[in-house]
Amino acid sequence: MDIHSKDPIQYCIRNQCWSELPELLSKLHPADIADIIEHSPADDQPQIFDSLSDELKAAVLSEMADATEADLLEDLTPEEICDIVDEMAPDDAADLLGELEDTKSAEVLQLMDKEDSAEVRELLSYAEDTAGGLMNTDFVALHGTKTAQQALDHISQIDTHEPVYSAYVIDAERRLIGHVGIWLLLRNENRQKKLEDLTESLPFYVHTGTDQEDVAQMMTRYNLNSLPVLDDDDRLVGRITIDDIMDVLEEEASEDIFKLAGSSEEELEYSSPLQASRARLPWLLITLTTGFVTSMILKLFMQRISLLEVLALSFFVPIVMGMGGNTGIQSSTLIIRGLAIGSFNEQKLYRLLFRELATGMLMGVICGSVIGVWARFVIGDSVTAFSPTFLAFTVGLALFSAMMFAAVFGAFVPLALNRFKIDPAVASGPFVSASNDIFALLIYYSVTFLLIGTHAA
Repeated sequence: MDIHSKDPIQYCIRNQCWSELPELLSKLHPADIADIIEHSPADDQPQIFDSLSDELKAAVLSEMADATEADLLEDLTPEEICDIVDEMAPDDAADLLGELEDTKSAEVLQLMDKEDSAEVRELLSYAEDTAGGLMNTDFVALHGTKTAQQALDHISQIDTHEPVYSAYVIDAERRLIGHVGIWLLLRNENRQKKLEDLTESLPFYVHTGTDQEDVAQMMTRYNLNSLPVLDDDDRLVGRITIDDIMDVLEEEASEDIFKLAGSSEEELEYSSPLQASRARLPWLLITLTTGFVTSMILKLFMQRISLLEVLALSFFVPIVMGMGGNTGIQSSTLIIRGLAIGSFNEQKLYRLLFRELATGMLMGVICGSVIGVWARFVIGDSVTAFSPTFLAFTVGLALFSAMMFAAVFGAFVPLALNRFKIDPAVASGPFVSASNDIFALLIYYSVTFLLIGTHAA
């Protein structure tokens, strides 16, 4: 959309010329209208939304963020919501009603056409993050005994909110046989042929309980535009289209990114500092606990080596902890992404861990050598507790060990969580960083303690 086309609309909103808005907004894509509403003052949003037709309202709500959608729907009566829902595909209608309070949702369902209401109720019965909650029941299914001409006649008479590119072919029990493209039905030589003779098999399908992330992986891996959904009795009950999967991919990616930071997407909608703090604090408490543990480690080693030696070694603590933490985050992020796109399997796990070990060793040698040179020629002369050469060797070896461990640990944790059916994205947040800080400090002082004992002997 041309950015200048927004100027007259913004002028109307600023000057509250509501009567001129419908014509201007009708020329825009629903996604652009949703963007305009979301970025308008809260008091003006209902006025802008009310200026739209029911059909356009339905399309705009499907493109809108959940928080803004909830605010707009809160001011509408069940009758007004019903008029909007009537213009929606069943899956979008179910998503919208799922955002309402139970009592209001029940009122809207009561007002809807019985057949439409039954479809939406069925979709609402499935978990939101499954194929059943994602699917659309608005599709074309025909018996294989029909001819191509009969199929075309049927398709021309149906009322659907979605474009039809192919039709599913089913048997008498509604079990999926395959599909046939509209282009095949339109060919003159096929008009009198039965659908069962034109049907192509469908090797890819999912069941209503399949996780939406698995659905997204299947559709992206095999470049599918749509995917049939079967119930527990293998009967065709719906389909999932590529536009639904785009939303899932965005949702899953956003969820993983927020978990990297130890937060959640809901925090974007929080207006209260108390609510935002409540969402972030549990993860920050992990970091705080890390501080307690590291202080205990320092206390432990102070009882075994002199205060002067502890002070000399403390110059390099931030470097060792920082490099160990970053190495672990790199490994865990790489593994989590690989798990998300399905590029790892059981046979690759040991090879993967060995590769991370080798990578950590190589990076540790390079970074350990660099910090060793720095410790020897820049810091060493100002430290009297150790000889410069001993300090350089100790710090370099400690950093090498910490980075090698962090690389393996960062890869192992998400793999282990995934094995136990726990979302591995959690591992790339503060948990891995905090754990690596503890282990890096422990390794640093352990290596130093052992070398001091050897050096003294």
